[in-house]
Amino acid sequence: MEGSRTPPRYGSMESTRWPPAGPEDEIVSMADSTTTIDDIEGELFKIERIREILVRRESELRYMMDDIQLCKEISRLKKELQKLIALPENEKSNEEKQREEDLVQQIHKLVETRDFLVDDVEFERLREREEDKEMAEFLQTPVKEKKMTSRGQQTSAPYMSKTGLTLLKECCGFTCSIM
Repeated sequence: MEGSRTPPRYGSMESTRWPPAGPEDEIVSMADSTTTIDDIEGELFKIERIREILVRRESELRYMMDDIQLCKEISRLKKELQKLIALPENEKSNEEKQREEDLVQQIHKLVETRDFLVDDVEFERLREREEDKEMAEFLQTPVKEKKMTSRGQQTSAPYMSKTGLTLLKECCGFTCSIM
């Protein structure tokens, strides 16, 4: 019985059975599609806009993470400083007095770093506002004028949303309890 059985021939057209081609199995070319160039450009624009939103959100979250870390470190150092300040001045050793000064300097540096961070957030918020204004103007221009401006001619800049500044002000900003 084994001698009468023929081994399968892989890759052979003779042993490959193709299902009959139906209308749903036809290969559709981009040229045959009803999608227009304007539709494709619109989709690309939407995708680019979503990417910009995600980049802005990522930037905002990075600023917030940095701010949270700075606030935690400032709080920790302030607690340590408060313990040293609570000791009577005549009972403090030279090391404790030196540690007090070091803590004040460290807190000062961290507060300055945080101030630079808040300034950066404000700068990014203003840049974002300008970009949004330019985008609104771009969207209001006729399609023919839009095509003349290439993507390479447009400038990109870092992004930051308004909520990041608001959150930074609420935490360790103007209303923060540890500052």
